[in-house]
This record gives sequence, structure tokens and C-alpha cells, in this order.
Amino acid sequence: MDRNQVTQKILSAKVSRKMRWADIATHFGQSKEWTTAALLGQMTFNREQADKAQELFELTDEEAAWLQIVPYKGSLPSAVPTDPLIYRWYEIVSVYGTTIKELIHEEFGDGIMSAIDFSMDIQREADPKGDRVQVVLSGKFLPYKSY
Repeated sequence: MDRNQVTQKILSAKVSRKMRWADIATHFGQSKEWTTAALLGQMTFNREQADKAQELFELTDEEAAWLQIVPYKGSLPSAVPTDPLIYRWYEIVSVYGTTIKELIHEEFGDGIMSAIDFSMDIQREADPKGDRVQVVLSGKFLPYKSY
């Protein structure tokens, strides 16, 4: 047994029960974005969250324990993603990454945007020309220190 097998069991249960990530997230009292990342193996559950997952997905004690182990972060199987939707995010960073970097540095100074003290919100935005995907990323600015 490993964390990837637990993820596959969770996904299988989600599909067979026709569940939606937003509905699952309400069970945990967390955002759909964090809950999805956690159930896909990218976040660590506390004991209470693992118990909820165990109940919801009919996991064994061992499988619930895997949810409480700090995972190896980074879920992409290759350096350049091949999935078209994920590739478009890679493309956005490839094209706009230096622009994002310059504008953050100009506004905040020398530092980085945290992916730890971070939140994300994904919503559908109605548009007569075709619905749009609205993604809001918010990360704490962490300045580099002199020492």
C-alpha cells in the first residue's frame, strides 16, 4: 500500500458515487481547491480530516493513516506536462513567468510568493462568447533576508 493507491481508491469512489469536488469539500469544511489537492495526495490531513475521509470513502485504517503522512509534493509525471489543460498552465508560466516575476519584484521587492501560505479560488465566469475560467491565486510575499 502507498499514497498513490489511496488516491486511486478515493478517485474510484468519487467516480462510482458521482461525487463532485465542491460537495466533498463541504464534508471537510475546507475549500474545494484545498480539499481536491489533499485528496489527490498533495496535502497532509490531520487526524480529524483523515477520519472524515475514511468515513466518506470507506478507507481502511492504514489508508487513512497514509493521508496523515507528509506527501512528496509535485504530482506531474514529467517535466513538461502532456495533459492539454496542465500544459496550458505550463505555457502561461513559460510566456508570462518573467512578466509576473518583474511585476512582483517591482511592487514588493526581492522575494517570492509563497505556495505554503497560499490560497486559490477557481470559479466559472459567465460570458456570452463562451464561459471563462477565473483563477485567483493569493500567496504571502516572502522577502529574501540579508544575513
